[in-house]
Amino acid sequence: MTKKSRFDCSSSEEDEDKLNNFLEMNTREGVNDGFSRHRPNESLLPGLVDDVALNCLAWVSRSDYASLSCINKRYNKLINSGSLFGLRKRLGALEQLVYLVCDPRGWEAFDPKINRWITLSRMPCDECFNHADKESLAVGYELLVFGRELMEFAIWKYNLIRRGWVKCQGMNRPRCLFGSSSLGSIAIVAGGSDGFGKVLKSAELYDSSSGSWELLPNMHTPRRLCSGFFMDGKFYVIGGMQSSTVSLTCGEEYDLNTRTWRKIEGMYPYVNGASQAPPLVAVVDNQLYAVEHLTNMVKKYDKENNTWSELGRLPVRADSSNGWGLAFKACGDKLLVVGGQRAPEGEAIVLNSWCPKSGLNNGTIDWQVLGVKEHVGVFVYNCAVMCC
Repeated sequence: MTKKSRFDCSSSEEDEDKLNNFLEMNTREGVNDGFSRHRPNESLLPGLVDDVALNCLAWVSRSDYASLSCINKRYNKLINSGSLFGLRKRLGALEQLVYLVCDPRGWEAFDPKINRWITLSRMPCDECFNHADKESLAVGYELLVFGRELMEFAIWKYNLIRRGWVKCQGMNRPRCLFGSSSLGSIAIVAGGSDGFGKVLKSAELYDSSSGSWELLPNMHTPRRLCSGFFMDGKFYVIGGMQSSTVSLTCGEEYDLNTRTWRKIEGMYPYVNGASQAPPLVAVVDNQLYAVEHLTNMVKKYDKENNTWSELGRLPVRADSSNGWGLAFKACGDKLLVVGGQRAPEGEAIVLNSWCPKSGLNNGTIDWQVLGVKEHVGVFVYNCAVMCC
């Protein structure tokens, strides 16, 4: 497999093969039973040939797939094959779902397109993993959750196609408090601490198509409590701490083609201490945005000059908890802020968004409320956005 195909975010030939196999299999079944696949009561959508019906079904909201799979055996086969996801990419029918934990009872997903909350099945982990600090990452059609079980680090993954949790293969060098991000079907984790508290400069690549981890060349500087992101097809890690007392302002850029790291001095001047959350960063349209904890301000990075400019205030406070309990993510062409609000009627988690293309409104960011989750407290433990 070439490097180009390996890191390509477009739909794969495998997805197309699955779709063709599904159609071929159902055609054969129809012939064996003495029916044509175009017979009305055998069609996916009565009155339409399956090729056209599939194009229609690809535009159905992805949060309805569980309901679609219950219609009949053909729909169940189609949904569980995962072939619709590849078709969605080709048709440009991609959606963003926001996965988050703001309640100890488990993970939920929010579909901003139709304002719907979906409760995921309960993760079959041990109690230690359930109550320990965790990190999360959406890659391909999987939600990865990193944490610690009684004796070792563990990774659980929620497979979107199978709609269930399974144990994921562990990293070559297990860690926590690392920087991470995903690009299509791959993800990179960098830095962090091992089980003995040693700060790492190693990095690994996860391939969701094979479920395997590959060690990458080491960074120049070990760091923990850092953040990672992809921008212009390259992976970056910024911020964090080299030790319990040394904060880092430099960043590092990893080129997937040359497999080399480049150090960028002063890339993140807003240093975070040991008690502060990792940098809150998000990339929209290959532009980097960040939150400065102490001032609650959103800033934009200038790639050419390696400087930051101030845009406006957050819709919620980040300074009251040193940046913890708040999510700052990219959601399609929008910036997404997920945080808690207290009001006379009670506590709630509010999802606010802003599209940078819309510009500022009288010099301020015009945040729009995407959704509200009531009676779950005001702390966001984990959050990840999946596009598929």
